[in-house]
Amino acid sequence: MDRVVVLIVASGAAWEPAALQVLAEHPRIVVLKRCVDVDDLLAAASAGQADVAVVGIDAPGLDRAAVDHLRGHGVRPVAIAAGGATLDGGRLRAGRIGIPVVVTDDRLDELPDEICAERQPPTAVRPPPPVGPPPGQPAALPARPVPGRVIAVWGPAGAPGRTTVAAAVAAEIGRRRRRTVLVDADPYGGAVAQQLGILDEVSGLLSAARLTSSGQLAERFGSVQRGIDAHLSVITGLPRGDRWVEVRSGTLEELLEVAATQAEVVVDTGFSLEDDPTPDFGSRPARNQMTLAALDAADELLVVGSADPVGLSRLARGLVEVRERRPGRPVQVVVNRMRASLGWNERDIVSMVAGFSRTSAVHFLPDDQVAVDRALVSGRTLVEAGDCALSRAVARVVDSLVPVPA
Repeated sequence: MDRVVVLIVASGAAWEPAALQVLAEHPRIVVLKRCVDVDDLLAAASAGQADVAVVGIDAPGLDRAAVDHLRGHGVRPVAIAAGGATLDGGRLRAGRIGIPVVVTDDRLDELPDEICAERQPPTAVRPPPPVGPPPGQPAALPARPVPGRVIAVWGPAGAPGRTTVAAAVAAEIGRRRRRTVLVDADPYGGAVAQQLGILDEVSGLLSAARLTSSGQLAERFGSVQRGIDAHLSVITGLPRGDRWVEVRSGTLEELLEVAATQAEVVVDTGFSLEDDPTPDFGSRPARNQMTLAALDAADELLVVGSADPVGLSRLARGLVEVRERRPGRPVQVVVNRMRASLGWNERDIVSMVAGFSRTSAVHFLPDDQVAVDRALVSGRTLVEAGDCALSRAVARVVDSLVPVPA
């Protein structure tokens, strides 16, 4: 009778003692290690001695990259999620990060059967064998990876739709099979996680700030991301606006630099471009330093404004602020919620915008509240929510941002 060797990480969840008891009573199951956290789990899996990893679906750091690491070392993940009155028992999040088997904490008696189920064992991911040069010829130097572009999405106060546009642009780039990272860098409190249904108590941005301080961001970059699909991941923002002081100066710059070596980067920013007029003595950063750093680092800047009179007035003033911050550098303008009932056409708005800033393009997104609501309620991006006029308009914006490879 073959034994099944199990690793378990519960991160202090209440179901851990009951799960351990159920596993200990099964004759085929051997619990090799109770891991402290996901990093400890990944290290234990790398030893090649385990068959199955039992993980809490809410364990900090559990994302698609971690699941891929487990599978790459021949370890099959089984998730434990909250049962009872929950809508899906954690299956939506588990499916997004690539875990097909979920057991709820009120049905732990099913856990041994799922662990011992005869499934095709995951195969370790091995790189293809290297192809050497013909005898007598020197080896060619390895090609340098093509860095990704940093696309900052900014807009003035008044909820013009910055987060919706940033998430939609990132999802559209990912749909084109380009590795994409969406960064929530709003210093007044992030909304990307809520918009995409990411129920995670650990802020990716704050995790990145801690890793930057210890000099480990580059090697542990995967741990600050939350996977959405095979090509798109999210670095979630501040859980509360008052925690902006924990993101020290230089953190976002390093985060974007590291992310751009691996993917296309889309940054959702705050609304204010004001410098701190009276900085505190000591090392406390300015409130808007993340927004300003994103604009300075951006290869492309999308300025979002709404098409109503108040929104266009704010957009005009915002374009002047951006021009002073990035003199001589063109921007792309996205006019959101465009509708015929306002009484003006696209040509009128393009003429207005041209008087305030140097733009390389002006895009118009239709007022498709039905599509936005459908995506919000389901915790999906516009691309996942289905084909609509708004998603097609976002695709045209991406056409101008990311060059199509030959």
